Amino acid sequence: MRAVVLAVTLVLISPSLTGCLGKDSDEGPSKEPFYPSLEERHELEWDQSGTFSRVMEPGPFYPLDVQEATIEVDTSEVWETGPSSAEVHLSYWLPSNTQEGTKVPVIAVISPYFSYGLQGAESTPTDVVGAGRGEFIFENFVPHGYAYAQVAVFGTEESSGCFDYRGDGEGLGIHSAVEWLGSQEWSNGNVGLYGKSYEGATQWEAAALGSEHLKTIVPVSGTTALHPLLYKNGSAEARSQVMHMNYFSSTVDYNFDDLDNICPDIVEGLFAGPVTYLTGELDPYMENYYDERSHIDKAFENWNGSIYWVHGMQDWNVDPHQVFGGPPDVNWYSTYRDAGFEVKGMFGQWGHDYPDQWEKHHNSQSGYGLEALSNMTRWDWAQDLFEWFEYYLKGVGPKPDLNAQIQRSDGQWRVEEVWPPGDSVEYHIELDSCSNNGAFIGGSSVIGGGIPGIGGNPSITVECPDVGQDRDMHISGLVTLQLSAVPSFDGGQVFVEMQNLATGTRIGHATMDVRYHAGGSNPQTVTPGQEVIMMMEFQAIDALIPAGDGIRLIMTDTGEDYLAPACGHACIMHVLPTLSDLRLPLLDDRNATPLIVPKDV
Repeated sequence: MRAVVLAVTLVLISPSLTGCLGKDSDEGPSKEPFYPSLEERHELEWDQSGTFSRVMEPGPFYPLDVQEATIEVDTSEVWETGPSSAEVHLSYWLPSNTQEGTKVPVIAVISPYFSYGLQGAESTPTDVVGAGRGEFIFENFVPHGYAYAQVAVFGTEESSGCFDYRGDGEGLGIHSAVEWLGSQEWSNGNVGLYGKSYEGATQWEAAALGSEHLKTIVPVSGTTALHPLLYKNGSAEARSQVMHMNYFSSTVDYNFDDLDNICPDIVEGLFAGPVTYLTGELDPYMENYYDERSHIDKAFENWNGSIYWVHGMQDWNVDPHQVFGGPPDVNWYSTYRDAGFEVKGMFGQWGHDYPDQWEKHHNSQSGYGLEALSNMTRWDWAQDLFEWFEYYLKGVGPKPDLNAQIQRSDGQWRVEEVWPPGDSVEYHIELDSCSNNGAFIGGSSVIGGGIPGIGGNPSITVECPDVGQDRDMHISGLVTLQLSAVPSFDGGQVFVEMQNLATGTRIGHATMDVRYHAGGSNPQTVTPGQEVIMMMEFQAIDALIPAGDGIRLIMTDTGEDYLAPACGHACIMHVLPTLSDLRLPLLDDRNATPLIVPKDV
C-alpha cells in the first residue's frame, strides 16, 4: 500500500515540478502547491548515495564555463593606513538558460577559505568549485537555473587589501561583491548567500550594509558577532587569545606582498583577547574593536531580507547563544521574527555541521548528540532549501512555512511556531532541597588538592533525585541558574554541567566570570567577601529527562573549551547552593513530526 501511495504522490507532483523549473524569473509567483508537505517527506525516497542531500528532481540546465571578475573598491575611509583602494576577486558559473537571455538569481558563498592554508597545502581557489558545500550548491541549484559564485574576502586568494578579520573593510568588500552580482546583465537582481561558520558570518556582514539585492541569507552555524563568539558572560574560550592572528597566518604567503595585507586591526586583534581575558573591567578599551565586529544588530537596522537560520544544538564552535540569548542579552531569533522579518529555523542535535553532513553526524558522542543520531541527518535538506530559494530568489511556488523545526535530545523532531516556544512553563528547583558535597570551587592546581586553609574541593556536585518523579521533563529553551556565590578576589569563574542523574548523560552547560554576574558583556568590580547572585544562563537546550531520573549539577572553575579564570589560584569561589535556584522551561506533550529516513547508523 505504501508503494502505491508513493507512486501516486510522485505522479501527482511531477508534472507540477516539471512545469515550474524552467520558469523565467519575470513571471509572478505561482500559488499552486506542487511540493510534498513537510509531514509527507518521510514517505519519499531520498538520494542518500553521496556526501550531501539532493533535490527531488534534477534540473534541465547545465553549467557554463567558469568566469572570473575583479571589483575595485574605494577603501580610503575604512582603513587608517593601508591601501586607499582594493580589489575583490570572485568566480562564477552561469546556467545554460542564460544563453537564451534568461535572467537568473545568484547563490554565493563568501569566504576567507579560498587558497587558504600553508603554501603547498592550500585549499582550492575561487575558480574551482569548493569541495562539499560548493558542490552542494553547484550540483543541486545551477541545473535549476541559478548562478553560483565564490567570493574571496579582502587579503585572501586573489583579493587584495588588508585581511580585515570581520571588520568594516571586509564588510565593504563583501557588500561590493553582492552589489556586483545583483547588477549584472544576466542577473535578475536577486542574491542569496549560503555557508557555515565564517561563511555564515560573511552573510551577516553583507546584511549589515543593507544591499537591496540581498534577498535572503542561510547562515549555518554562522557567527553573528565576534565578542559573543569568544566569550560567554566573560568566560573566555581558549581560542579567544589567538583567533585573529590564526586566520592572518593562514591567509598570507610569507613574502614581501604580505605587507599589503597588514592593517592596524591586525595589531589591535593581538591585544583583544588578552585585554578582555585578563582585565575585564578594562574591556571598554577594546569596545570599538568588538562593536565593529558585531553585525547582526546592524543588519537588524539596515536590512530587509529573509533568514533561514540553521544551527546545531550541540555546536561548541559557534555556540547556540549566537542565535538564542536571553535577558539581558538579545534573543535574536525572536527579535527578528517579532519585528516582521520572514524567519525560518532548523535546529538539530548535531555539532558544527550542515543538516545533511551525515559523516560528521556519525562522530557524535553520548551527551553531545549521539542519542539523537538515528533520526538526525536531514536528507530532505536540499529540497527544503530549494523551495526556500525558489520563492525568495525567483518568486516561484508557495511561500515556505515560517516555522522552527527542532530536534529533541532523544531524536524526536517537531515543528514549533518559534523556538524557544512561547508556551513553556518555568519550573523552579530550590537547590536547598538537593544534596551537595561542598561549598568551594577553585584551587584545583594546589599541591595535594583542595584549598589552603579551607580544605575544600575543586568542584561541587549537587544532586536532585526528587525532581521530576511524577512526570517526564521536556526542557525546551534557556535554563537559568541564580547562583549565590562569595568571591575571594575581584575575579573567579563557575562552569556548570547539567546531567541526567540516573544515566550520567550530559544535558547542557553554563559558564560565567563572576565580574559579569549580572549577565551580558559588561563587567563590574566585585568585592572580595561580598555575596553576589550570578545570573547564569545555559546554552539552549531541547532535551527529555524521563520521569524519576533526576538532575545532577557539577560545578567547577572551568570546563570544555574555556580557559581557567585569569586570577588563577587566588580566586577561590565560595558557592552557596542552599541559597540558589535552578529554573527549567518545561513543555507539555508535543507531537513528533516524522521528517526523514536516516542513513544506516
